[in-house]
Amino acid sequence: MKKVLGFGLFAMLAAVPLAMAGCVPAESTTAASGSSTSSGILSYLPIIIILVLLFGMFYFLMVRPMRQREKKHDEMVQQLDVGSRVITAGGVYGDIVSVSQDSVVVKIESGATMRVTKGSIMAVRPTEGNE
Repeated sequence: MKKVLGFGLFAMLAAVPLAMAGCVPAESTTAASGSSTSSGILSYLPIIIILVLLFGMFYFLMVRPMRQREKKHDEMVQQLDVGSRVITAGGVYGDIVSVSQDSVVVKIESGATMRVTKGSIMAVRPTEGNE
């Protein structure tokens, strides 16, 4: 679904300049008018404004929220500690037994342990005392 939406946005961004190119008035070729270049440059102003607005909307609606979520996740990963109750990206619930530089060992309910990367920890659950 996201690929279809992304393609639609790309198609829209590509179509706007092409559609606006047909709306640009032809430059006058008379020798008396010496300001034909300035009117030609000003005729592209609406296209530039539309593109700036589209890129601004794209940034504030898609890029900025994604960066905020990544920053929040990175802060959560840095605060992982032994004894934290976590949920992995695969949906496995467990308690952290040990923490290394790029991975953690999670003890699951059956008593088995597994090593996962820190990035695969999606959430920290509240401990039993805080529930």
